[in-house]
Parts: sequence; C-alpha cells; structure tokens
Amino acid sequence: MKVKAINRSEEGCTRERAQDVQKVHRNLDPALHPFEKAKEYTRALNAAKLDRVFAKPFLAALPHDDGITCLARNPRRLNSLLSGAADGDVRLWDIPARRCLRRMVGHTAAIKGISVTPDGEAAVSCSTDCTVKLWKVPFAPFDGGPLQEDSQPVLEFSGRHAFRSVDHHWGRAQFATAGAAVEVWDHERSEPVQTFSWGADTLTSVRFNPAEPDVFATAGSDRGVALYDLRSSTPIRKLVMQTRTNALAWNPMEAFNFTVRIFTFNGGHSRDVYHTKRMQRVFAVRFSGDGTYVFSGSDDMNVRVWKANASEQLGTLLPRERKQLQYNKALVERHKHLPEVARVVRNRHLPAPIYKAAKLRRVQQDSERRKTQHRIAHSAPGSVKVKPARRKKVVAELE
Repeated sequence: MKVKAINRSEEGCTRERAQDVQKVHRNLDPALHPFEKAKEYTRALNAAKLDRVFAKPFLAALPHDDGITCLARNPRRLNSLLSGAADGDVRLWDIPARRCLRRMVGHTAAIKGISVTPDGEAAVSCSTDCTVKLWKVPFAPFDGGPLQEDSQPVLEFSGRHAFRSVDHHWGRAQFATAGAAVEVWDHERSEPVQTFSWGADTLTSVRFNPAEPDVFATAGSDRGVALYDLRSSTPIRKLVMQTRTNALAWNPMEAFNFTVRIFTFNGGHSRDVYHTKRMQRVFAVRFSGDGTYVFSGSDDMNVRVWKANASEQLGTLLPRERKQLQYNKALVERHKHLPEVARVVRNRHLPAPIYKAAKLRRVQQDSERRKTQHRIAHSAPGSVKVKPARRKKVVAELE
C-alpha cells in the first residue's frame, strides 16, 4: 500500500502567539467555487449594512455662552480651532482635550468673521460693533496647561460701519473686510489702504484666492458676486445671480473656481447628513486640517465635532483590520449600482422639515423639466434655447 503524506513547513502553520489568527489554507481553483459571485454580492450587502449600523458620527460638543456665528481653523496646527459667538466672545479650543484654552474678550457685539494668518501665529476677528481686532494665537499644548482667561487684542481697527466678513491675505500682512464696502487693511495702519464698492448695499462674504493672492471675491445683498484685484483700483467682474449668495469659498483643487455648495465630486446627492435633536440653525462649518473631522457651530450655543466618515473606526488599527475595511469598501464600490446595495448606501434619515422641503423641491424640478420638454416637442426645431445648468443661476455678467 502506498501512502502520500501532506508536507507543510512548520513556520507557515505555527502561530507565534496564542492571540494570532489561525491561518486558513484555501484552494483558489475557480472550479471549486461555483457561487463566488453570489457570495461576493452577499458580502457587499452585509458590508453596506454594517457601514450604516456603525455610523456614529457625533463625537463631542464644546459649549459657548451664546449662539455660534463663525469658525476658523488654524492652517498650521491640527489641534487648534477658533470660534466666535453672538455675545462677542472668541474662544480658542484644544480639540483632542475638548477644552477651551483661551477666551478672547474685546468685542461688544456679535462676531461675524474670523480668519487666521497663514503662519498660524495670529487671527483677525470682525464684529457688528464696527471694529476689527488682531489676536495672538498661542500654541495649543497637550500637557493640560491652565486656561488663560480674558486675553486682550494686540491691535484694534475701527471702521464707520458694521463688518460682516473678514479674510486674511495669503502672503502679506493684510486682510480684507466686507460690510457697506470692501476695505483692505494693513497690520501697520489704522486706516484702510484700499476701498472697493460696486452697487451693493451690504457685502456678506469676502475670500482671497489661494492661487492668486491679490485676487478676492465678494458676495453681496444685491445677488451679485464680484471679483477684485488689489493691483488695480477698480473691480474686475461682477455676476448677478438668481438668488442671494450667503457665503463664498474658493475650490482648493481648482482655485479658478469659487464654490457655493460642496457635495461629492461625482454627483448632486449629498454624501451624509448630520443632525441632533437639540441642534438649531447651523451658521458655520469647517473641516479639520487632515479631513478626519467636521466642526459645526449652531444657534444652540455649541460647537459640535463630527467624524467626516460616519462609520470610520478611530484609533490605531491592526493590519488585518485595515485590510478588512479596505476589502469591504472595495466590495461596496464594486456593487454600488445594484438595487439592494444602492438603497442601503443612499438611504439617510432626515429631519422632517428638511425632508418635506427637499420633496417639494424635487416636485418643482420635475415639473419644470417636463414643461421644458413639452415646449421643445411642440415648437419649431431650434426655437427653444436650453441653457446649461451651470449658467441658469447667472442672470447677468458685468465688467
């Protein structure tokens, strides 16, 4: 009788520690796995469901004494966040320790804008009390140092009208404020060095271009979005929109585009929705420097910290845990077009007012789309001009 023995190396079959996972030997011959696609689809569906089961985005709430009106992130320090409130209080937060490092007291009315200098050493804040203040931003320690109360501003700039927004220059010691007009200030001067205006009663937002530092954009109450250049004494261009623009932000990937709404790059559907029962109107939102967290400030006197990915596991991961998460993500991405997986991935629970408003908006858009199709079908060829969706919101362009 002939006996064949299976020969295996001891190193490949013996665990180094008792806590290690047992190695499973598999034959990868496709003929031995006839239901491979069905099993993979089931795994993808389970991975999509588990992603929603473990979606716990809320991490912490940082309390204020009044409603949060604006937020600013330090570009040089991941653990530093500045928040402004309606009572004129500016606070510096240490995010990992979830504590306030410093209260900056000086404004007597609501804070409307905060901007941090590119080097991360100072910050400017504007208020409806017609003042702009320059603050020294200390380093947020990790050793649990004491809270420093009632810090005083380094410099103070007084204007003739209430300020609605402020943004610091990317390369020079200058900043721009928005109010009744656009004013450009220098750290060494008490009066504005340049003033711009173009027909708007009130300007609500101002932002410098990160790629071309001397160019900035403003949004006004007259539905206009204007572009300015510090090297010229007149504005460059103005767009009149269908609706009033509340805020502006330059696209970080394509700095020649300014962003009004931020969603995923490949679709018009929002990726996720964060809300709590006590949360009221949200006035400010910021990403952390590494893109892991989202900060939001609302009218209920709290700065909330959320995970950017609701089901992401924080902390140090083992190699096998990281591989499993990558495998599940690849499975969902591969089968996202299938109905059951797509339904689980897309489904989000919204507050009732937002859900009803979105439903009404969809009905209006569908009705407008059908009306346009009927006009094209019952008109002479070429007589109905269809405007691209990107140009529909622009009413006029002035130069």
